Amino acid sequence: MLGTVLGASAAAVVAAPVAGLLGYRQVKRAALARRLRITAPGGIDEAGFVRIGGIDQYVSVRGEDRRNPVVLELHGGPGASNLVFTPRTRAWEKHFTIVRWDMRGAAKTFGRGGPAGQGELSLARLQSDALELTEHLRARLGVGKVLLVANSFGTFVGLRLARSNPELFSGYVGTDQNIAAGGRDRSSYRALCERLREAGKRKELAAVTAMGPDAAAWSAEQWSQYAKLVVTSDPLTYDTMKTVVVRSLWFSPLHSLGELRTYFTGMSFSEQLGPEAMGIDEWAEGTAFRIPFFLFQGDRDVLTPPEPARRFFDDVTAPVKDFALIRDASHFASFRHPDQFLDLMLTKVRPVVTGRPVAS
Repeated sequence: MLGTVLGASAAAVVAAPVAGLLGYRQVKRAALARRLRITAPGGIDEAGFVRIGGIDQYVSVRGEDRRNPVVLELHGGPGASNLVFTPRTRAWEKHFTIVRWDMRGAAKTFGRGGPAGQGELSLARLQSDALELTEHLRARLGVGKVLLVANSFGTFVGLRLARSNPELFSGYVGTDQNIAAGGRDRSSYRALCERLREAGKRKELAAVTAMGPDAAAWSAEQWSQYAKLVVTSDPLTYDTMKTVVVRSLWFSPLHSLGELRTYFTGMSFSEQLGPEAMGIDEWAEGTAFRIPFFLFQGDRDVLTPPEPARRFFDDVTAPVKDFALIRDASHFASFRHPDQFLDLMLTKVRPVVTGRPVAS
């Protein structure tokens, strides 16, 4: 969804003098690599390829105490690996073992097999991969259940996993939660049209009007164009894209320059998933969950607005459920404000999934 925007933003970064920029990148990456070292005797820092769904897929497992709850992240995009945010979320690893997985079509997994080596690319295939990875994690880490944390596009898969496999998951946390409602929810579309109208962007407004408000009827190209206009028309979202997402990519100590190019290519390749996701009706698929259910949404998110997420949440039945807003946050709320997100995880989620309060 955001590959075009990321590519354009990254191009602006590298427009600076190359020698100085690369030198600063090297110094910054080295400092971040030192911060990422896990030296605790009970910690874990493993990364590599795991055979999932018939192809090699990249999985990172990091945490300071193997006794902590295991979090399986489902990244957004599609094709936008969360691995680049590892330095920003270093504090999370004190309280959780964080599993970051490059899904088929994404980042290092995409780089390993290329376009021809990704196999089937569908939401059902991603769901099946996630189940296979969960079984691998349960055996490798010796845990009965893992905590699902899904963001943005990953929430489409996350909701389905949480509904259908309560025996595997201790809870579900959605952030940047997508609620497509089978194309019926048009609040973000109307808000975009209003922003473009107020800004006098007639050409862009005409393009959005020509698409029509039914996202389920858009092509992959229209879906991508829409996302680009949403991001670039909202100052907070665009600032987050530049200062959080692009900077995390550029300075990632876990990615070479070549891998950054692969990252963008993988996102473009994965955009074919967009139209399938837009046809999902979350209410029709079910509002009954047999595991604890949490939604933490950016209060100023214009791409996945909090209001549809709240309406869905209100209809959810679950053993425990909670909804909270992350302050002064657009899309990528958990990565713009990782401290706020961690506080929500520690005060609302961890006590529920562990059965005990967080030690002070």
